[in-house]
Amino acid sequence: MLREAEHLVERIMHLAVSLGGVITGEHGIGLTKLNFLEQSKKEAFVEYKKKVDPAHIFNRGKLLEGADLNRAYTPSLSLVQQEALILEATDLGELNNMVKHCLRCGKCKPHCTTHVPRANLLYSPRNKILASGLIVEAVLYEEQTRRGISAQHFKQLNDLADHCTICHRCFKPCPVNIDFGDVTVKMREILKRMKKRHFNIGAWAGMQFLNVTNKTTVEWMRKGFIQMGYNSQRLAHQVSKKIGLLKNTTPRNTTGKTPLHEQVVHFLRKPLPNQLPAQPLRRLLQLDNPTKVPIIRDKNKTTEQSEAVFYFPGCGSERLFSEIGLATLAMLFESGVQTVLPPGYLCCGYPQNASGDLEKGKSISTANRVLFHRVANTLNYLDIKTVLVSCGTCMDQLLKYEFQQIFPDCRLLDIHEFLLEKGIKLEQPNAAEYLYHDPCHSPIKKYQPLQVASELVGKKVILSDRCCGEAGTFATARPDIATQVRFRKQHEIEKNILELGGNTQQIKMLTSCPACKQGLIRYEEDTGISVDYIVVELAKEKFGETWQSTAVENLSQNIEQILL
Repeated sequence: MLREAEHLVERIMHLAVSLGGVITGEHGIGLTKLNFLEQSKKEAFVEYKKKVDPAHIFNRGKLLEGADLNRAYTPSLSLVQQEALILEATDLGELNNMVKHCLRCGKCKPHCTTHVPRANLLYSPRNKILASGLIVEAVLYEEQTRRGISAQHFKQLNDLADHCTICHRCFKPCPVNIDFGDVTVKMREILKRMKKRHFNIGAWAGMQFLNVTNKTTVEWMRKGFIQMGYNSQRLAHQVSKKIGLLKNTTPRNTTGKTPLHEQVVHFLRKPLPNQLPAQPLRRLLQLDNPTKVPIIRDKNKTTEQSEAVFYFPGCGSERLFSEIGLATLAMLFESGVQTVLPPGYLCCGYPQNASGDLEKGKSISTANRVLFHRVANTLNYLDIKTVLVSCGTCMDQLLKYEFQQIFPDCRLLDIHEFLLEKGIKLEQPNAAEYLYHDPCHSPIKKYQPLQVASELVGKKVILSDRCCGEAGTFATARPDIATQVRFRKQHEIEKNILELGGNTQQIKMLTSCPACKQGLIRYEEDTGISVDYIVVELAKEKFGETWQSTAVENLSQNIEQILL
């Protein structure tokens, strides 16, 4: 077959020249066509190469005299079965199948979070697919030549896996339906299973905080990792800023992981939030008993026949920014529904899956689903028809929980969409102008996010596009990449400020994701605009500046706890 192919190539080349054509190609002259190129053109190329590359660094020997296919690596068809076995043994077969249909069209590039033209052009999904294909080929080559797999390949695969926020924005424009977010998760899973995933202390600490469910451990980790850690970072930020380490410059283009000292500078570049809530949500309301299901209802507005909802707060809304969960409960209390909370501290499992730890993510999801079935059986008299969330990643993960089998005929909805349906909004819009940051994992799926935000606050809200750069543990694990992503977001915010007249004292940024809230707060020092959740803004305007203490008092007096 190969001999016949070579004869066919020779016939095609001679025919093309006889018809007045030239030997060329879409991407230039390759080894196959070199033998048919006119000698004068070869000599002209050699002279040019001597001038621009006298040391023969670039493509050593390529297209020069004596170059042929003898030293080129071209697997024969007889190796196909062997390659399949190698791919299966190295867990790279599925990865290869996920990316092999890429057309190299580049339609994904404008939508990609880590493709930042003024800071880093190298890590668009198209480029990462090309790179992952090259790594697979390199592994095949080394296995077939029995050289042993180079550790460098795992290092490069780690780098590709790091340059993704798993926002899934690249999926929609892709003509062949490649979701590089899913590809990234697969890379991380492979690396984790092969024990080749690089270790990061910040990402590890974050995952430990999400994994624990014991109330005492949660509180101690919150004080140690979160509150003390955030305060230390803010202090280091202020010191670094004073001594001139944090100059606002265009982030340099990077390939691979930057040195440790540069990573530290990037980590300190934007301060973490100050004045976090003193306690998690469940501690505020004394609802941290894992054996009891809390039901919150206004006794003056509800009966046992009133509408009942099941609210899953998620880690960000109850462990970190407890005011989000508190505002959600306060607005549900105000709307006259019965709100059921799951017992104890729970995580949805999404962060574990996104990190590549699919086994842990599956374990958490399975345990939660079993627990929710028990809750449904215990409270079957309530006839729960709506499951609510206040976090986009929780929404994406809970969509896989098959809640219709837990609470028959129920729907999964974001708190803001629910409040919109109830007609709850600001009666007298304040003087503030609003921007809305729609998270990469938007929890608002039934209605248009800008429509929901605008109707709830009673005035037009402007979209502030692009990723905030936080993306869970992304900003902690790879602060150098986060700096590049934030560079683009900050330009977007500055453009939005000018669009709204430039008075930052009158501008507020709203969002609907706890991680995005943290990420956006880190721009306050540079932009001067404050950040909050939509539901928190509603609670604040509805109940006044002391709304949190009022909410804790009202809710605490109207809680019934059912033994599970």
